[in-house]
Amino acid sequence: MSEFDYDLITIGAGSGGVAASRRAALHGARVAICEGSRVGGTCVIRGCVPKKILMYASQFGEALEDAPAYGWQFGEPRFDLATLVAAKNAETDRLEGIYRRMLADGNVTLIEGWARLVDAHTVEVGGRQLTAGRVLIASGGAVSRPPIEGIELALDSDQLLDLAAQPGHLLVLGAGYIAVEFAGIFRGFGSRVTLAFRGERPIRGFDEDLRVRLADGMAARGIDVRPGFEPVRIERRGSGFAAIDGDGNEIVADAILAALGRHPNTAGLGLEALGVRTRAKGGAIEVDRYSRTSVDGIYAVGDVTDRAALTPVAIAEGRAFADTEFGGLDVAVDHALIATAVFSQPQIATIGLSEQDALSAGHDCQVFEAGFRPMKNTISGREERAYMKVVVDRPSDRVLGAHMIGPDAAEIMQTLAIAITMGARKADLDRTLAVHPTTAEEFVLLRTPRD
Repeated sequence: MSEFDYDLITIGAGSGGVAASRRAALHGARVAICEGSRVGGTCVIRGCVPKKILMYASQFGEALEDAPAYGWQFGEPRFDLATLVAAKNAETDRLEGIYRRMLADGNVTLIEGWARLVDAHTVEVGGRQLTAGRVLIASGGAVSRPPIEGIELALDSDQLLDLAAQPGHLLVLGAGYIAVEFAGIFRGFGSRVTLAFRGERPIRGFDEDLRVRLADGMAARGIDVRPGFEPVRIERRGSGFAAIDGDGNEIVADAILAALGRHPNTAGLGLEALGVRTRAKGGAIEVDRYSRTSVDGIYAVGDVTDRAALTPVAIAEGRAFADTEFGGLDVAVDHALIATAVFSQPQIATIGLSEQDALSAGHDCQVFEAGFRPMKNTISGREERAYMKVVVDRPSDRVLGAHMIGPDAAEIMQTLAIAITMGARKADLDRTLAVHPTTAEEFVLLRTPRD
């Protein structure tokens, strides 16, 4: 008999925690997973999935606007946010049920309640103490609330997903994934939208050519883009709210979304008492390439480690942990090449180094790019353009990065990411025959480097 109740206890039933637990059980481990909220975590319940459902809904308005040019005739369209939110909730409920069944079918014991670490092998949840040979922390991230006076008057992204009454004017504070995606969604619903942020351009960390085009594209869709705005106070203003910066400038709206970042969800876990090292800024748990923390027997994966706060990364880290610790394998996730997309409107996607990062890393670069109006927009009369960019290391011809803004950017980048992950060279793209007529074919038709 083992001296422990379980071989593994996982804290957090989100994407990373569920993936790790199921894989460990598949290897024969006795596994329990603790969850104090809903099974499925950020992505399924209050992130990727519901947000993309809203994004799809917001695009129907544009399609209806374009349809008459293609011969379609409709009556006056009307959008009802409450109907959409009800449908979204039904879908997340369905997905949560699937996650619960996956755990049960995978021989993983679900323990509902908030967990905290007592020691390296003991977890307390719901007044019970359970022991395990290994503990995996997969508690994800949480919405950040910066010290802005009156910040409690603003909605966060979780609350906005359940908003049943559409605001006439939505002010979005921030310029990251969540901010630009919700700005596009509510503009698509017909709301007036202002996007205000302290920097010069949205989506920090992406290639500069994408950032410039995203700001321009959002403005062309009717979003009021306000760079250089850093609020210090939020207050009620009649039936609405006002955000005020340090110079006294204010933006008044019916509702305010504070999309000002997320942080690793480590509060209440008892890490400090156990000596689990975390970063001074942000509180992310420090781990090595095998997801081991500074305390033997305690591991961490996903957003709580802040290596790359993306669902597929958390899943890969969780599976790698399980394969290494319970499968007798030696598996570590390579974080060097991660394809990602922002479901903004227009949409952007990328993999590898930006031009700026490639130059900073000392590469002798060639840049290939193309900009054009997608065929679909020619009949409808829309002026919005797509843009593609490939960054190449000149001496080796290896593709260092690929970047796109425009329709289906995420779907296109997923396939291109396979080639780049395999070490594609520019010559490999050049000898690939194009699928015509498509937007994606432009990536294999780039021939002349930018001066």
